[in-house]
Amino acid sequence: MTDIVATNETILVVGGGISGMTAALEAAETGKQVVLVEKRAYLGGRVSQLYKYFPKLCHPTCGLEINQRRTKMNPNLTIVTMAEVTGLEGEAGNYTATVKLAPRYVNDNCTACGDCGKAVEAEFDNEYDYGMSKRKGAYLPHSMAHPMQYVIDPAMIGTDDAQKAKDACKYDAIDLDMEEREISFPAGAVVWATGWKPYDAAKIQPYGYDRFDNVVTNVEFERMADPKGPTGGKLLRKDGTEAKNIAFIQCAGSRDRNHLYHCSRICCMASLKQTHYVTDSAEDSEATIYYIDIRAIDRFEDFYEDVKANDRVKFIKSKVANIITDKEGNPICKGVDTEGYHRYENTHDLVVLATGMEPSVNKGDFPVDIVINREGFIEADESNGGVFAAGSASDALDVNRAVQHATGAALKAIQVVNRVAGAEG
Repeated sequence: MTDIVATNETILVVGGGISGMTAALEAAETGKQVVLVEKRAYLGGRVSQLYKYFPKLCHPTCGLEINQRRTKMNPNLTIVTMAEVTGLEGEAGNYTATVKLAPRYVNDNCTACGDCGKAVEAEFDNEYDYGMSKRKGAYLPHSMAHPMQYVIDPAMIGTDDAQKAKDACKYDAIDLDMEEREISFPAGAVVWATGWKPYDAAKIQPYGYDRFDNVVTNVEFERMADPKGPTGGKLLRKDGTEAKNIAFIQCAGSRDRNHLYHCSRICCMASLKQTHYVTDSAEDSEATIYYIDIRAIDRFEDFYEDVKANDRVKFIKSKVANIITDKEGNPICKGVDTEGYHRYENTHDLVVLATGMEPSVNKGDFPVDIVINREGFIEADESNGGVFAAGSASDALDVNRAVQHATGAALKAIQVVNRVAGAEG
């Protein structure tokens, strides 16, 4: 790619998930020049890894397709994937951004025909499926990836497999000599939309995520339910048998001074949504939700009531103390039901940990001096100058609220560059 053409009236958006795409599109569609920088090889972020949204149980692919079409149609928007902002200097209206570009080893000639993937043999853990499946060393990240281009895994470079991929390409799209490089360009304002990551479930020792085969996280379960996911949409235990008695443990790592202080907001609704995956999978499947309290407010209350009305979904008001397993590897949830103070040891086929959200960028890794709160999210503070958080970079938010927040961030960035234009006019 050529160097980016930008001015101090350009808006830089960092992160290409649903919030970053929203902010970039809203700004670009007002006529502003926007550069969108995404660390992954594709846009869409974690929303692209969801099977369904709550509360309508519709598929995110529809909204993603619309946003992707908007990006393709807008000449004001420049998209840079496999890129990371490593430096940001200056002040509102006059920033210089430094961006590190990782090599894709595939150029714009790529038609996503897939011949390179067929030619190689090496396989790697598939990040898109949270490591639950394998992908080839030459791969398309997912079926709706944007840009629709293959990627060569850097571990392939210098191997016979890499040369096989190059030889298989009829369009001269594979360039094994690509190297990491760095570019710098000006910007007047910055929208920081780096999103969130799931809390590391292995840190919650009593639940045995890193010890027990049949304890998974909510994001892994989401991929499992997707027909295009690692199990073809089947809810399976590690041994390949179907899981029919599935437990959900709420606040796994959230609202806990030993892990995440905050409520992650999406976990209750996500688990309520995922009970539908369970009850829809088989007529004799059942779900149990262990909860402190269910936070389903406003329009979500009706969804909660519908789930409660399902006689195959059971609610136990309890913070599960710990998980053990029997000889067959069945996870057993132990604790006390706080409504009746009855001790329980309940056996399940599979346990899903509703792990919370934390910021994708660690406090010490921000390339600019910015106000960060105790939880690691960006605070709205005047000292941040022309840098504005969008979506889950600002707080734990569901998709709807993240999109609304991103629109607000775009408007703030537009105001900054408008002042620049007015001062120079």
